[in-house]
Amino acid sequence: MPLTPLSPFLLEENIFRLLDKDWMLITAGEPGDFNTMTASWGGFGILWNKPVAYVVVRPTRYTYLFMERSALFTLSFLTAKYRKALNICGTLSGRDVDKVGKAGLTPFTLESGVTGFTEARMIMECKKLYYQDIDPDRFIDKKLDSNYPLADYHRMYIGEILTVFKND
Repeated sequence: MPLTPLSPFLLEENIFRLLDKDWMLITAGEPGDFNTMTASWGGFGILWNKPVAYVVVRPTRYTYLFMERSALFTLSFLTAKYRKALNICGTLSGRDVDKVGKAGLTPFTLESGVTGFTEARMIMECKKLYYQDIDPDRFIDKKLDSNYPLADYHRMYIGEILTVFKND
C-alpha cells in the first residue's frame, strides 16, 4: 500500500466528520498480538505544544489491555465502503473471535511496529503521553452519567500525533 507521510499540521480533514460520521479504528499492540476497536468519541488539538489526539476506551473493552501496555497506537480511518467492517470491529470482541479477519481487513506493520490496515484511507500514528480515568463526580452536567449505565467509565488517552499517513 503506498502510504504518503504527512505532517498533522497539513491535514484538511473535517475532524467532526472523521469522528462522528466516518468513525475510526483504535489499534494497539505488537505485530501478531494487537487488537482494534471502532470508536467515534475523541478529538484532536494542540496540547503541550504538540499535535494530539485523544481517545477514550472503556476498561471492559479488550483493546484497553493493549492500550495499557503499548506506548504507541494508531487511528485508522476508512471510507463508507468499509462500514460493515467498522460495525464488526465495534460489536465483536477480539477476546472471542478474529474480528479483523471476520471484517475482511488486512493488517500491516508500520515502520514503528504499530499496526495499520491497508484498507484505511488515513492512519494516524500516535505516541501515548497521558491518561486519565473519567470521574463521574466531576460531571458538571450530571446527565452525562446516563452514558454509563454499567458504571464502566472510560479511560482517556492523549497521544502525540507523530505522523499521518494518507493512502494514495
